[in-house]
Amino acid sequence: MSDVSYVVRRANQDDWVSLRSIRLEALCDTPDAFGSTYEDSLGFSDDRWRTMAAQRCYFLSERDGEVMGMISGGLNDQHPGTHWMYGMYVTPSARGSGVAMQLVDAVFEWARSEGATELYLHVTSTISRARAFYEKLGFEFTGKHFTMTRDPRLELLTMRRSLVES
Repeated sequence: MSDVSYVVRRANQDDWVSLRSIRLEALCDTPDAFGSTYEDSLGFSDDRWRTMAAQRCYFLSERDGEVMGMISGGLNDQHPGTHWMYGMYVTPSARGSGVAMQLVDAVFEWARSEGATELYLHVTSTISRARAFYEKLGFEFTGKHFTMTRDPRLELLTMRRSLVES
C-alpha cells in the first residue's frame, strides 16, 4: 500500500468552488456540528463564496487535487490575545488518516503567528467523536455551554487549549 499524501494550505479566492463543495458536504454529513444549514448555504451566491474564501481564514486539505477537509480560524473578541477554531470537517474516506490533525496544526500555527496564546472552540455535545478528538489534543472544557442559535435542541460546549509551548 502506498503512502497517501495530503497537503494542507490556506484557501484563497480561487478556492471558492472547492470551499463550497466541502462545506456543503459537511453540512449534509454532520449537520449538528455547524451553525449554518445546508439549505441556507446552498442559497449563497457565487460572490458570497468567493468573499468567504478570500476574506476568512480557511484551510483546506487536499489529496491529488481533491479537497478532503476544511477548518477555519478567527479572532476571539471575548478573550483578547486568543483565537477561535471553527468548522472542522474531514470527508469520511479520509477519516483516520491524520488529515484532522494536519488541519488543526494549520490553525495552531496560524493563531501562534498572529500572537494568540490560547485557542477556543465550540463542539456540539451530541458529537462525541469530535469531543474526544479535541480532548486528545489537549483542549479542556471551560464549563461554559449554550444552546445553538439555529437549533435550540443542540448544546454547544466551549473548550480551550493553550498555544504556549512549555
